[in-house]
Amino acid sequence: MPDLPWFVYAMLLAPFGVIVIAAAYKTLQVRAASDWPSVEGRVVTSAAQMRSVRVIDDDREDGRGHEQRNFANVIYEYSVAGVPFRNNRVSIGEDRGNFEVAETLAKYPAGKAVTVYYNPLHPKDAVLERDAPKGLWGCIGIAGLILVAVVFGSAFGLHQIADVVSRHIANAEMSGAVVAFSAFGAVEALFALMMQRQASVAKTWPVVAGKVTMSDVDAFRGASYANEPRAGMMYRARLTYAYEYNGIPYIGHDVTLGGKLTSGSQWLAKRAAAKYPEGAGVKVYVNPQKPEQAVLQPRAGGAWLLWLVAFAVWGVAYYAAIKGH
Repeated sequence: MPDLPWFVYAMLLAPFGVIVIAAAYKTLQVRAASDWPSVEGRVVTSAAQMRSVRVIDDDREDGRGHEQRNFANVIYEYSVAGVPFRNNRVSIGEDRGNFEVAETLAKYPAGKAVTVYYNPLHPKDAVLERDAPKGLWGCIGIAGLILVAVVFGSAFGLHQIADVVSRHIANAEMSGAVVAFSAFGAVEALFALMMQRQASVAKTWPVVAGKVTMSDVDAFRGASYANEPRAGMMYRARLTYAYEYNGIPYIGHDVTLGGKLTSGSQWLAKRAAAKYPEGAGVKVYVNPQKPEQAVLQPRAGGAWLLWLVAFAVWGVAYYAAIKGH
């Protein structure tokens, strides 16, 4: 095994560990729900709904932000011991929004008779589907094998490559840095290629009419890191637009496939927001396989930056290989 500190491997494997713990917790919930009794119920409301969801935002000081997402709001009625209840939880799985909205609404239209599984200790807690997400542990197992193979395979592979590189550069001691910078540049280039490929596909998405429902600037304190002073104010154009696809209303917030641009310049953020004034009509490119995903410009907004980083890192690797110090 390459001579790396134990905490390096721990950091690499930590995200997978968190996923496994979450999956185990969800499995326990599924097992508990498997004993819940059932009653007949009826769907009274089945419509798309926009909700504000708390999300991870590394650009903010507190690391959290909010995002408008699309949900399938399926409300059903049922009675337990003569007491009426209403609920809108469909499955045991966590619904974070922008997931199978059209499919869920089609499966549970208003007026449909449904079987409701309820918690006998707290009858107001109920679901329509109490099974675990299909292939949950199978997917985690495959992901785990891939992660372990990538982490340890790359570590061993890079170690061997460094040995080979050391014989062909001015200073053999720089071989590790040369290989590491080259690999990092390759990863950045790969992400850039993936974004450009996605943009190419997005250009073929169907186009529908939309309307800008919000256009302003979000100001917040930027994230700071250890041993650094408190960061200054950061600014980001905040945009939402409404559109409809196959008769179902949605809300979008992405201008390009590159995500949102955060800047220390309020002027730049205002300029970006001014391109889409509130109430303006827009053309919306909608992913037909996942209508919750849409953009106003089918291009990879941040691909050029990834390419810039890739070539800069490759330049550092080349300099280390040639100069050797």
